[in-house]
Parts: sequence; structure tokens; C-alpha cells
Amino acid sequence: MQIGLPKEIKDHENRVGLTPGIVKTLTRHGHQVLVQSGAGEGSFLSDAEYRSAGAMIVPNAEEAWAAQMVVKVKEPIASEYRYLRQDMILFTYLHLASDRALTLALLERGVTGIAYETVQTEGGKLPLLMPMSEVAGRMATQIGATYLQKTYGGRGILMGGVPGVASANVAILGAGIVGTNAARVAVGCGAQVTVVDINHDRLKYLDDIYHGQLQTRISDEYNIEEVVYNADLVIGAILIPGGRAPWLIAAGMLPNMRKGSVIVDVAVDQGGCVETTRPTTHSSPIYEVDGVLHYCVANMPSAVPRTSTFALNAQTAFYTLHLADKGLDAVRGSVALQFGLNTYRGSVTYPAVAKEFDLTYIDPLQALEQTR
Repeated sequence: MQIGLPKEIKDHENRVGLTPGIVKTLTRHGHQVLVQSGAGEGSFLSDAEYRSAGAMIVPNAEEAWAAQMVVKVKEPIASEYRYLRQDMILFTYLHLASDRALTLALLERGVTGIAYETVQTEGGKLPLLMPMSEVAGRMATQIGATYLQKTYGGRGILMGGVPGVASANVAILGAGIVGTNAARVAVGCGAQVTVVDINHDRLKYLDDIYHGQLQTRISDEYNIEEVVYNADLVIGAILIPGGRAPWLIAAGMLPNMRKGSVIVDVAVDQGGCVETTRPTTHSSPIYEVDGVLHYCVANMPSAVPRTSTFALNAQTAFYTLHLADKGLDAVRGSVALQFGLNTYRGSVTYPAVAKEFDLTYIDPLQALEQTR
């Protein structure tokens, strides 16, 4: 198979979809990899390294996108829609439930869209979402600590405080991978941490491993309001796999929050779990509503691209090679990739996306069988 690796063009997106190591594996399996010149520069991976791994370096995006399968990190933006076509497998993060325009573009052009974030094992794990959730969770606390500084517009709170002065109060909404990693860093900084979730087992897990170093609360309206109103930093870590995140913080709650407090909404790429969330970029990452700073960068892990690229590729490599070796038969034979299939030849094949936009859902295997 011919595999294309275009350079990411989203604002400050420095990750890359394939490392030279994965390229070497693909070429050893007889595949041709077309790497756009400079695709790896943001992660300090040179054209020479890709060439040494067996890739063909192509001068522009058009040639990379012309491949049978295109591997990326982030979803195509509007200027890339012209490259989409029916005979293409697109393997990347898509987050379609928060992006109607992209969903319609993939459907109109008949693209086989396989989303990293919905690839799901039979045990319910999301292996391709996990590494970036780990990075984003840890970053969320670091970023929140930065913007709590008065010089950045925050309350002027030191996360761990000092002897005789209280540490920062951190509320984490969600006890999944993002929330767990955010809590790990926040507790390590010496903050007062409260984690809210609907899943008692997850809260029990955190309570067991932290031995009273953090507090846990069941997610309901009363508890959410209490922890949010008392927080200096709120981290939104809600995940509905493949679907839009619910609003846990309504716009009307913000006037009751502490002035200069910070919201880091990691759920922004799924619409956000705060009503006042809107996507921002690394170039302009924050805005203020009712005295509360919002950090809503939709590609947070790209700020640490070297770490993120290698963490992501460690998980995607198996599926990339499987798709390259077997094409659509890889999807037919893999429950995980069937969950990953979001669009196929004009059909929506992921239920949460169909529900969000009131579109017809077709079971992935049924859609694939129609074109055998």
C-alpha cells in the first residue's frame, strides 16, 4: 500500500503521524511511504531520518495526500478538504461530534475515516486516545499552575502554597485517564485536590492509591457547584467516547466562581464540558468570561511534540501496519477498528456522530459488506 504522511498545518501542531521507526517497519513490509518534506521537523525528526528509514520525501502536501492511506495526528482543517476523496483511508484523530463541517466533508467525498479516539478494544479500552489523554492530563495541571500566576491574569496562587499559607484548590471533573493524570501532578505539587466522577469504582481507585491525599465526590449538580465555586483551578476531563461532552459548568455558574480562577477544559476537542468553552490555539490560548480565565487549546499535547509523537506512535503502530497490510479487510476482522470507523463511502458508521447531527447510522460491518 502507498501511505502518505502530510505535514500538520493546524496552529502550532508540531506532532507527526509516523516516526522513522514506524516508517522503517512499513517499508520492510513492502509498503511505500510518502513523507512531505518537513513533516517531522516540529518533533525534531529530519527528512534525512525518514529517507534513511526507506521513505520517499515528496515536496508538497498534494503528493502526500494522494496516497491510498493518509496517516495524520489532527483532523483535516478546511484548507485540506480539497484532498479528501473516496478511495482514501484517513487514519487520524477526527473528533467529528464537535465538527459538523468536517463530518459533512468526509461524507460528501466518501472518505473511509478511521478515528484514533474511537478505536476500542473488546475490553472497552481506548488505546489510541490513552497516550494523548495522559499527556493532556499532566499538562492541564502545569498549564493551570502557570495561568494562576497574577502575571498571566490569574489569582496569584502558588499550587503548593508555603508553610502557613494555603495551597491552591484544584477541582478535576472526571476520573478517567485525563483526570487521573491531572490529579497525579496536582497532588505532587501539593495542591488540595478534589476529583468528581459518576463512577464510584474510579473514585474508590483514586482514594485507595492516594491514601487521603485527595478528596473524591460523586458527580451531581450539588457537588459540582460546591467544588467549582471553591476552586482556584478547574480541569475539565469529561469523555463521552466519540460523542459530544456534556456541559457540567453552565454559563450562569461563572459569576459565582472565584475571580481570577482558571478553567482548563481538556474536553474542548469534543465540544467542552463548560458552556462558555470555545476552541483556542497555542497562538492565542486564553480568554476571560466573568473574571474566570479559560484555557481551551484543542491540541494541547502539541506543545510537547517530541514526547507526544513517540507516545502516540507507540500505540498506533500496530493498527497502522495492520491497515497497510490488509486494507479494509483489517477493519472487517478487527472489532477495535470497527469501532474506529466513523465514516465510510458517504455513510456515518459511528452512532454518537450520527446522533449528534441527526444523521442515519449504518453498522460498520453492514456498510463494508455492501461494497465487497
